[in-house]
Amino acid sequence: MGSPDTMRANVAAAPIDPWKAFSGGAARGRLAGVLALDDFEALARAKLPRPIFGYVAGAAETNASLADNRNAFAQWGFVPRVLRDVSARSQTIELFGSTYAAPFGIAPMGLAALTAFDGDRVLARAAMKSGIPFVLSATSLTRLEEVLEAAPGSWFQAYLPGEDSRIAALLDRVRAAGCGTLVVTVDLPVAGNRENNIRAGFSTPLRPNLRLVWDGLLRPGWLAGTLLRTLLVRGMPHFENSFAERGAPLLSSKAARDFSNRAQFSWRHIERIRDIWKGKLVLKGILSPEDAVLAKKTGADGVIVSNHGGRQLDGAVSALRVLASIVRETGDMPVMMDGGIRRGSDVIKALALGARCVFVGRPFNYAASVGGEAGVLHAIDLLRSEIDRNLAMLGIDRLSGIDRSILRHAAADPVM
Repeated sequence: MGSPDTMRANVAAAPIDPWKAFSGGAARGRLAGVLALDDFEALARAKLPRPIFGYVAGAAETNASLADNRNAFAQWGFVPRVLRDVSARSQTIELFGSTYAAPFGIAPMGLAALTAFDGDRVLARAAMKSGIPFVLSATSLTRLEEVLEAAPGSWFQAYLPGEDSRIAALLDRVRAAGCGTLVVTVDLPVAGNRENNIRAGFSTPLRPNLRLVWDGLLRPGWLAGTLLRTLLVRGMPHFENSFAERGAPLLSSKAARDFSNRAQFSWRHIERIRDIWKGKLVLKGILSPEDAVLAKKTGADGVIVSNHGGRQLDGAVSALRVLASIVRETGDMPVMMDGGIRRGSDVIKALALGARCVFVGRPFNYAASVGGEAGVLHAIDLLRSEIDRNLAMLGIDRLSGIDRSILRHAAADPVM
């Protein structure tokens, strides 16, 4: 199959046809009508049981942060330049010593194997084949060793407790699996107020009830193609990667999901992790410039600016609104972001404000649930194609040509 870097180089050289839309789009069959990432959401809503879809789509309390993640992008407009030779466009990036074919990756998403059969490996393989980074969630249902075997070069995201012994044991396991980039999520001292999950009938572990059974029966495609297929082929799923040891089973009427001692997690633990983890260390969930500076001083190799997709503190500022200030304070440390990315234009706006790379979550989850690996590959291709087209129309042929000068904020316009 070749090394991940070789595959990324090959993907980076693959041409993108910006005129493809004139011939009816890139896909055929059930994906033919999927022309943008948002199109996957309606298809996923129809396929997934309401509790499962609600888990993916929902956020905390009033969904204010979730909505603002999108609103923040809408407040920036482009200032394109014309009559420039953009015939040799490229969107490759260098990040942590690796070359990627596009400036976006797949964000960590828990329970992906519940929305698509073998969902964790589906997402990881599609990312590797497309030459983009993939981050496996700690709350995944597939052992990280199996994901790293299927897609070498994948990153791993951890929710860590405030217990040195359990942290060290998990890091030993991650290292032994061959993972080189550890992403530590730092904005989860306690669980967010996911009242929307309760309203939709979702809980983790998933507790069997009549509502869930009825909803599953109404969606036989998911019931047979995902849940029953998983039980027959893989057996009962467990939370596999929260700690060094195996976690609770997915379907349980009694087991409580382990969020123990995360309220104690502090900068002291990050210092300890930095001492024992020799790979790349990324902190995810940073919104404060002061915390970004602390991350750099503590030895982090990069940060992901994020409000957890609006799933933690409702009312938390969107990543895009604080991105530029964090980039200014952290110098040459790679700053990445997630939250609200749905279009190639969103990716370019984030890059213009200083992001080195962005991560996308829900749309790729929906794509996997609708079309498996082919769906995820199609979603990646859509986003890459939009970035390519927008670069051309902005008069830019390399990502190094993207800077703040291509943007104008709505607040800068004179009041009429």
